[in-house]
Amino acid sequence: MPTRKSSQAHRPRELRRRVVVPARLRHGNSWSDACILNISSRGLMIHTGRPILRGAEVELRRGDHVIVARVMWRDGGRAGLRTEDRVPIEDIVTLGQSPALQLTAATQDRRKQPRAEERSRIQGRAVEFAGVLVIAIALAGAGATMIEGALARPLAAAEAVLGR
Repeated sequence: MPTRKSSQAHRPRELRRRVVVPARLRHGNSWSDACILNISSRGLMIHTGRPILRGAEVELRRGDHVIVARVMWRDGGRAGLRTEDRVPIEDIVTLGQSPALQLTAATQDRRKQPRAEERSRIQGRAVEFAGVLVIAIALAGAGATMIEGALARPLAAAEAVLGR
């Protein structure tokens, strides 16, 4: 009879679903792109250009789904992640396939909205443009007044000579 240890050692792995699904990976304080290569109810295999250490906790985002996982192994750009909670496989895989979900995800995607720094830069450019425009109008008015003053005396003298 097999012992309990040997039956656990030969426990069949859960089937993995092979996919190619883009996602965002947060490791520490920074974000990077990642690609989910296979997925099961308790884990994922991803590919990322960012080095992540074995044992590190990472956050993977796909649409509105947030998956918190621990890195179990790493081989080059690939890494195996294990999750505490069950992974909603169908929701994650079909997120990009449904037109209604694509529209919802596209309107709520934070990466598509301008960042606060970019909004500030655009507002700064608008204020700078308005300031330059006001200065240009003031200089044009002052220039017109100076030209009128410079030409008024000779024109008055010419009118007096002509008898008008």
